[in-house]
Amino acid sequence: MEHLLAANIVEKNKRSNFYYSFLFLPKLKREAINIVYAWCRVADDIVDEEENLSTKRQRLFQWAKEFEHGINGTSQYALVNKLAHIIKRFNIPLHHFHDLIKGMEMDLLKTRYRTFDELKLYCYRAASTVGLICTEIFGYKHEEAKEYAVNLGIALQLTNILRDVASDAKRGRIYLPEEDMRQFGYSEEELLSSTYNENFYRLMKFEAERAKQYFAEAMRHLSEEDKPLFIAALIMQEIYSRLLRDIERAEYNVFANRIHISNFKKILITTNVWWNNRKISTAGRR
Repeated sequence: MEHLLAANIVEKNKRSNFYYSFLFLPKLKREAINIVYAWCRVADDIVDEEENLSTKRQRLFQWAKEFEHGINGTSQYALVNKLAHIIKRFNIPLHHFHDLIKGMEMDLLKTRYRTFDELKLYCYRAASTVGLICTEIFGYKHEEAKEYAVNLGIALQLTNILRDVASDAKRGRIYLPEEDMRQFGYSEEELLSSTYNENFYRLMKFEAERAKQYFAEAMRHLSEEDKPLFIAALIMQEIYSRLLRDIERAEYNVFANRIHISNFKKILITTNVWWNNRKISTAGRR
């Protein structure tokens, strides 16, 4: 598993939407976030590898075991030991990492979601957990900031799902809830054959509105006092909100269009969010 810790993690970080959002963090917090990201990236790569299911489950189990070694003593991987130090430094609850691993396991074992409640649990484990981990690193004055992280994570993951409907279907994965597909009269067979029609449009519009609701709900839980500490999260929120708007502008035809935000636009968004929050005091609880 040593190859999973190679320098390509750094390059993947630079290509990700997360890279720009962390640029304005203080050095210590930025380094901590990068270590968390690298650890998550390894687990994510295990899930996405072109290996059989049994091998991937074993690799993920080993990575989770290394996490426990790092927390309880010493891991054979420097990255895990650095993560253990970050967890202690910022007093991050361990259950967030355990839930994140469960989300990775869901990605390995589940290829369909019957209800939105099932999907919401996956979104929480795959994305909200990361937000909660970052919240402890950012620092906060109000406990409600955690609800911001939970709702934003769900919104971001739902947006990812809408963007990746076509590519996920090619991998045999359907994240759109079966109950919603039935409601709008759009079948699994149509999705797997990349059928774009009125029913698909209505289904995607429904899911996009749901994502917007979670973005809005997130903002209701972020106080003005905590906003300066959450500039990185606000940048992510704006990048993904723009992505969602671009999906809407493409009339939800993700089969014909690979929707993405250019690096130039990401830089503009990053600068604008930072500029709009520059005058607010950045004093935090840490």
